Amino acid sequence: MIQQQTKLKVSDNSGAKHVKCIKTLGGFKKKVNRINDTIIVSIQQLRNKAKITSKVRKGELYKAVIIKSKKKSQKKDGSMFKNNENSVILLNKQNKPIATRIISPITKELKVKRFSKLKNISAGTI
Repeated sequence: MIQQQTKLKVSDNSGAKHVKCIKTLGGFKKKVNRINDTIIVSIQQLRNKAKITSKVRKGELYKAVIIKSKKKSQKKDGSMFKNNENSVILLNKQNKPIATRIISPITKELKVKRFSKLKNISAGTI
């Protein structure tokens, strides 16, 4: 479960390393987010090798999609999975990914529902 002020890892090659959740989207009184939800994040730290050629800058605000969470998740078929870290993918204003490659696998629900572009650039599925 991701709340405001949660620090997250970025799992793409946009140039950011760590981000902080600023706002949860999707409802008036929504306080926590789960996998496949959209949030607004602020860039906290950049990757060392990508500081010059980075597509993002420190302190800027972006939308992001949660792809991993430490909280256990259950699929509709009954299987459960858990990750060791909280992780996101950065998006631009048109909900397209900033990066050209996603390092970690994403869920099938995310591929089918909203973000068809992520299907082509992801490493695999969970």
